[in-house]
Amino acid sequence: MAEKTKGTLGIGIIGCGNISMTYLRNASLFAGIEVHACADISADAAALRGKEFGIRSVSVDQLLADPEVDLVLNLTVPAVHFEITMSALSAGKHVFTEKPLATSAADGRILVAEAKSRALLLGSAPDTFLGAAGRRARRLMEEGAIGRPVSGTAFMMGRGMEHWHPNPQFYYQPGGGPVFDMGPYYLTMMVNLLGPVVRVMAMATKGQDERLITAEGPFKNTTFKVGTPTNVLSLLEFQSGATINFGASWDVFRHSNHPIELHGTEGSLRLPDPDTFGGTVSLSERGAEWRNFESDGELYGERNWPFAAPDRANYRMLGVADLARALAENRPPRASGELALHVLEIMEAILASGQSGQSVSIAGDLARPPLLGEDEARSFLA
Repeated sequence: MAEKTKGTLGIGIIGCGNISMTYLRNASLFAGIEVHACADISADAAALRGKEFGIRSVSVDQLLADPEVDLVLNLTVPAVHFEITMSALSAGKHVFTEKPLATSAADGRILVAEAKSRALLLGSAPDTFLGAAGRRARRLMEEGAIGRPVSGTAFMMGRGMEHWHPNPQFYYQPGGGPVFDMGPYYLTMMVNLLGPVVRVMAMATKGQDERLITAEGPFKNTTFKVGTPTNVLSLLEFQSGATINFGASWDVFRHSNHPIELHGTEGSLRLPDPDTFGGTVSLSERGAEWRNFESDGELYGERNWPFAAPDRANYRMLGVADLARALAENRPPRASGELALHVLEIMEAILASGQSGQSVSIAGDLARPPLLGEDEARSFLA
């Protein structure tokens, strides 16, 4: 294995499941980063990824001790995000973790404090808000296209995971569910556009106490118990004064709700699925017909995924590239641990309010990440 190129951020991946393939394929798109090694609780899974992408497969302890690894990319399941991230920080490594930052806000605060105390950078998915659609929406908002935001809706609804995922049980336990699994995409996008949330009210239920796995695999036609709400409706009050209805459900067969709509004193803005980097952003100015802004042809908006038959934009690793640049420029990363912590606090407040029936207040002292300009976004490319 060649030594690390001077001036690059050496990356070690912990967690070699399906999502690791996306990050590994996208790594070559970006300048300033190199993936050197991977590790997994399953040595066979790590060996497979290592062989596929020409990187070393090692144990977790070996990866954490590797002098070529500057940053740990934590792609493990949510239940061990805290443990792996803390171990990496303790080993003196910067960290970028898949969402959520942790399964509790208390653990998230510990991680943010630990990184700060060690002068290390901590970043977290999602970085989808840095894609073409997210950047377009942010520019329109900053240009005053809809005036002062007043209200809006955000809906993430579907049938869950058990019809396609061969081992979906962990999605339905604490730290999972539609709020913790998919909520980060929607909430991060809204915080990026509207600023921090200060109060939450919610109702939360389970559509089923048990779910049947129908996906092909060793658990097909078996059932498992659901340990977290799967149908949640919430009202979010932002520090700016805007109020947004946010619904997240895995108990819906079909619906016609748009992913995100924002309404202000001068118009309305419609956003695509925030789990992708592209899609169409639409603007209606003072009730006029929708004007569409397509992402095809825009930076980080071109369809590149699935790899064999692209039908969407997926540039996961963009947040890591921004973190590498942030390290060089001595600034916070845009997809920061602080942003992820605020989103984690919102999600925890949603579930707490759903259980208690009372509103829950949140500290709204987060600064929005700065807009990623087009020239800077282009400069990330290899």
